[in-house]
Amino acid sequence: MRTALLTLALIANPALAATPEQTAQAALKTAPVWDGHNDVPEQLRERRKDLLDGFDFRDTSATADPAKNQQAMHTDLARLRRGRVGAQFWSVYVSADLPEPQAVQATLEQIDVTKRLIARYPADMQLCTSAAEVEKAWKAGKVASLIGMEGGHSIGGSLGVLRQMYALGARYMTLTHFNTLAWADAATDAPRHGGLTDFGRDVVREMQRIGMLVDLSHVSADTMRDTLEVAKAPVIFSHSGARAINTHPRNVPDDVLARLKANGGIVMVDFAPDYVSEEVRAWSAAKKAESARSAAIWIGDPDALKKADADWLAAHPAPKATLAQVADHIDHAVKIAGVDHVGLGGDFDGVGSLPTGLEDVAAYPALFTELARRGYTRADLEKIASRNMLRVMKAAEAYAAAHRNDAPIESPTTF
Repeated sequence: MRTALLTLALIANPALAATPEQTAQAALKTAPVWDGHNDVPEQLRERRKDLLDGFDFRDTSATADPAKNQQAMHTDLARLRRGRVGAQFWSVYVSADLPEPQAVQATLEQIDVTKRLIARYPADMQLCTSAAEVEKAWKAGKVASLIGMEGGHSIGGSLGVLRQMYALGARYMTLTHFNTLAWADAATDAPRHGGLTDFGRDVVREMQRIGMLVDLSHVSADTMRDTLEVAKAPVIFSHSGARAINTHPRNVPDDVLARLKANGGIVMVDFAPDYVSEEVRAWSAAKKAESARSAAIWIGDPDALKKADADWLAAHPAPKATLAQVADHIDHAVKIAGVDHVGLGGDFDGVGSLPTGLEDVAAYPALFTELARRGYTRADLEKIASRNMLRVMKAAEAYAAAHRNDAPIESPTTF
């Protein structure tokens, strides 16, 4: 009761928020976190073959399976509540290594299992396909649950499939995942197009015509720039950091962050350690190089190879990313793009490790406390938590509504 009264007092009079903890608490009370990317559906596929019988999403803290080298999941309903998560884009990611027709099928299966998961917990979750439905879910005290597709391989090179994915409820699509496609370059693969092809530009146009958010996480910098040339509505980065802080190609360069402000879009800062910490990124690269060197030296001697790897790890302990480094990315994105264009995309349940202090979805209040400690106001924190994403989605919907009478862009079938 005392905590509730304090929260009400802080909302009524922000001047009373004398501590960073109180500022964060007040902000998240009125503007819950809208996270841009969570991979629970991938975990359901990998761990359970999409079978929900016997799965309890109320508490997944005991889901570690050492025999399969699986850690406990980062997400469940109890921790979403503690983390003040009010809206979540659930990623229906499938491997970009799949042949595209198989990727389309797998994506349909992932949309299905995500909808089935949401339907199992009607008191806690609500499937949402619009900003208005998100706000309605918040008022009902439910986690607004949206679907995001991670990678253009999921449409099999077909605008018709894209439109049907939207009809099924997908509200963003990341243009690529790790692999370059026939129509768009990825950040982590050899470029083939210098950005987008003509068909790739049509994908962006058609996504915006129907109201599907264009997600530029995972794409090359040139694909980012080409998209911003074409885009007439705000775009998103569902889970990306600032390249000025960490030079990983998955992160966003400053010139793109600056253009994001003019576009009206949002960069939702990722928590993946390789993208957060330059030290972790350098260590990972060194480990990969050493593993390749050892494999070449100890051909045919697995015991010696295993010992060499263990000796290297003992001499080179892995560094840890930290919550403060995530805040550094937020600081930089705010500096370049502005506080109106920054959000959060934790990548929970999609990464093998997480920064110290951000080990699961319950940790969001700690991050907001750190931001308040750095001088962010309650209004700033509300924007970063969810108000920016809400504005972006409303703008994308408004653009689609204004163009609802435009003819669909057609593409020929390929088989």
